[in-house]
Amino acid sequence: MTTIASGTDTLTRDALAVLQPGFTGTSAPSWLLRRLGEGLASVGLFGRNIATPAQVAALTAQLRAERDDVLVAIDEEGGDVTRLEVRTGSSFPGNHALGAVDDTALTEAVAHELGRRLAACGVNLNWAPSADINSNVDNPVIGVRSFGADTSLVARHTAAYVSGLQSAGVAACTKHFPGHGDTAVDSHHAMPRIDAELPVLESRELVPFRAAIEAGTRAVMSAHILVPALDPVHPATLSRRILTGLLREELGYDGLIVTDGMEMQAISATYGIERGSVLAIAAGADAICVGGGLSDEPTVLRLRDALVAAVRSGDLPEERLADAAARVRALAAWTASTQSTPSTRPTPASAGSGAGSAAGSVAGPEAGSAAGTDVGLVAARRALTVTRGAHFTPVTEAPYVAALTPVANIAVGDETPWGVAAELRRMLPGTETGSFTGERAGAEALAAAGSRRVVAVVRDAHRHTWMAEALDILLAARPDTVVVEMGVPQSPPRGALHIATHGAARVCGLAAAEAIAGA
Repeated sequence: MTTIASGTDTLTRDALAVLQPGFTGTSAPSWLLRRLGEGLASVGLFGRNIATPAQVAALTAQLRAERDDVLVAIDEEGGDVTRLEVRTGSSFPGNHALGAVDDTALTEAVAHELGRRLAACGVNLNWAPSADINSNVDNPVIGVRSFGADTSLVARHTAAYVSGLQSAGVAACTKHFPGHGDTAVDSHHAMPRIDAELPVLESRELVPFRAAIEAGTRAVMSAHILVPALDPVHPATLSRRILTGLLREELGYDGLIVTDGMEMQAISATYGIERGSVLAIAAGADAICVGGGLSDEPTVLRLRDALVAAVRSGDLPEERLADAAARVRALAAWTASTQSTPSTRPTPASAGSGAGSAAGSVAGPEAGSAAGTDVGLVAARRALTVTRGAHFTPVTEAPYVAALTPVANIAVGDETPWGVAAELRRMLPGTETGSFTGERAGAEALAAAGSRRVVAVVRDAHRHTWMAEALDILLAARPDTVVVEMGVPQSPPRGALHIATHGAARVCGLAAAEAIAGA
């Protein structure tokens, strides 16, 4: 069992227990192991910590040799936001693709297989799913991370995802409470604001969180957003009215409340991470997520000492800190018990149903990676929306893939590959590609393509004027251009062949390439 280092007092242990820090490297640094011995109860993994599944398993074993019940968290949504497959792209489509299919059994199966892979690597807490309703089509940070814009659809798929993930022994962390979908600002950069009235929030934003709570979600992540109808002064992460009054008392939620990353500018630039962490715990949060950008021992010590000092000064009730630490330990105990007795629950039989499906034989949680690839690819294929235009002719020779590339948001990151070129190159050898951005993107892509058939790949074309203008240029000159939209499809279908993938996961690119090549 875990042994806490002698000389570490209860207050310090509790202050360490509520932190969820990150670190650099693919093995655990000595300082992290030492703090686990002193009471740290959680660790967050990011793309920088991931090389191979075997390496991650060795890393988590290293952590558990120091503390056997440590919570190992990760931001693995599948789809565009992947950490396990950050260098290749995800084997699972994201929420928007699953919402486009609208088969809750399939969503549950995908979440279960994703959870099985996480559990096999020793990860037991996933900062997913996103329960945000994509009600603002210009939202720069949610988009395809949402199941969609329909409240009931988002609610039923959020519940299915929670059930699937937790049936594999991995705790779900439903986010971003009370809902980040109706924003036009990325909280990584500034403080978003939602001006919806209370009746709208209750009938829209809160509905998926109620569904997640009913499904038994073990954790909920707060959003760094200002919602004046709920609290005109404090962002949700720092609001007692929202975390304790609404989430705990009104919605009846009794699990772990985790903050979004405290180094995000919405908090760090306005409150600072030390004061922000104290205010978050005082408001009702139980775990402080930090480490996406700050990943060193001094950060952990600063936050630990800030919490201890706040208790001693009377700014933070000691019983509130103790309660938060107890909730962290309770979740750690739950994950330890569930992962020691793996689920034998089968993947839902209907997960492979539907046109074009080949997953009727997808196996349950003990299945190997091939089964997981099947359920992910089947989901991506089923999510495709394919529209043939007047100029459609099959693509039979190697085309030129023009990737009209926007700046990726921080949650997605720019290191994860996306598109269809790599998959098309395997199907149509000789396929060439180029990446274009800005006001000259259309002319440059056209010149680079030469006489080759053009496949234009876009991501949220409705949010980028330059991208729409580039498509105008390409389609005017080459009406047989194929258009692949890998973001949220909003504009009417354009091109000889228009394919909406509802996300940019690797399997979404593969499914689109199959459709282009006529497979």
